[in-house]
Amino acid sequence: MPSIHVQLFAGRTVDQKRALAAALTEATVRVLGGSAEAVDVVFSDVQRHDWATAGVLWSDKGSQPPPDAS
Repeated sequence: MPSIHVQLFAGRTVDQKRALAAALTEATVRVLGGSAEAVDVVFSDVQRHDWATAGVLWSDKGSQPPPDAS
């Protein structure tokens, strides 16, 4: 049973998470086989002050989201 843990900055909508969960599940079944019912996706929303890259908190980088955030 694959468990996929997704950490991302807080602020994504339920619809965005729903779409990502569906896409990840579909890809997992396609690549690994098995059934969609066996795939778990867990989202963890992280505040910008709880995430650092290159030693700098994202909250200290200004109000711009990272390039991959939507």
